[in-house]
Amino acid sequence: MDIATRLHDWLSRLERQHPVSIDLGLERVAVVAERLGLTDRPIAGRVITVAGTNGKGSTVAMVEALARAYGLSTATYTSPHLLRYNERLRFDGREAEDAVLVEGFERVEAARLTPSPVSLTYFEAGTLAALWAIAERRPDVAVLEVGLGGRLDATNIIDPDVAVITTVALDHADFLGSDLETIGREKAGILRPARPAVLGHDLTDSVFRVADELGCPVWRLGDTIRRREAPSGWCWEGRDRRGDALSLSALPDPGLPLDNAALALQAIALAGGALDADACRHGLTRVSLPGRMQWLGRWCLDVAHNPHAAAYLATRLAAQPRPPRRIALLGMLADKDAPGVIEALSSQVDAWVAVGLEGPRGRDGEALATLLTARGQTVAHVAGTPREGADWLASRLAAGEQALVCGSFLTVAEVLAWHEDRGQGRCPS
Repeated sequence: MDIATRLHDWLSRLERQHPVSIDLGLERVAVVAERLGLTDRPIAGRVITVAGTNGKGSTVAMVEALARAYGLSTATYTSPHLLRYNERLRFDGREAEDAVLVEGFERVEAARLTPSPVSLTYFEAGTLAALWAIAERRPDVAVLEVGLGGRLDATNIIDPDVAVITTVALDHADFLGSDLETIGREKAGILRPARPAVLGHDLTDSVFRVADELGCPVWRLGDTIRRREAPSGWCWEGRDRRGDALSLSALPDPGLPLDNAALALQAIALAGGALDADACRHGLTRVSLPGRMQWLGRWCLDVAHNPHAAAYLATRLAAQPRPPRRIALLGMLADKDAPGVIEALSSQVDAWVAVGLEGPRGRDGEALATLLTARGQTVAHVAGTPREGADWLASRLAAGEQALVCGSFLTVAEVLAWHEDRGQGRCPS
């Protein structure tokens, strides 16, 4: 059996081995982590953990790019993936090879079964395998993206040297609740006593109370991390290693949220990398993150799947010249706030293609179309899958018109794969 087949088999097996897909809690994960030796010593020279409702992925990508610009070895663990599971684990900017992932799963499985079996979810097993692989290499910097919440997420078995919380907004209500203060406290579960906390500006009082209770030195966007109004937006200001002023407005626009760029810069500084203007410029020009305002010709792909993220996407679109018509291909899971996303994007969309998503959490295209129509939106077409919707839209997109693909990682992933099938990621004209 070749290694790619073995990886596929492992992923299929992990999807079936636990009775539910999400089972928050650290007890089971901690047992297996101890058996793997993950708690015996640090997995990296410095660990930066990133939590938040939105902005985690872009912050992780910029921390990784900045660290590499300093010549540091890096490992990053993120979720979910778009096209390949390998995207979740990267070493020095490169996706982990199949053999690395398979060995990690084998190590986790052996530890899970001995001396007595412990049941793990797909995410938990994948997280432990990634942490084992990182610990084997012990890079200078490991950046871990929290999957869900913070306090009970599998990544939280590792103590971060620097904790970053980007935003707190409503999402995953079935698991985290619908009260923002409670959600904020869950995300603050990644903070550690007396260790630095880098905090965004869209947070709740509960986050700051936890930081105060733990005695965390706090760097807060808009306060300790100074912000000032500038033509390019909010700008981070700090000092480089020579003591000279360093402003985000003087650095390249990474094409990702500038607030998250500020958090990434501060996190790197706190992780021991005295800031250097040239290294920061180099890092921010090399950062990339598929599925976040990703343009393929006249198609824009963004994984925004809650009102907070959709509102940011609408702001970015509004800052650009308005095309003759923009048609949104929207596919959302049933447990997401579709009305809130539609409302946030409606000012930037002229017509919609409603598509269905499969699986136990899926929402069909007809249900989504009903929500759109009830809110006065024009539904141009309803399709069973994102791929079918993309086929329909590609054949009807007129000259100068734009397509927006959003609503879920699943929606963007399927359309990305569709683009690759049509010509290695090139968008139809």
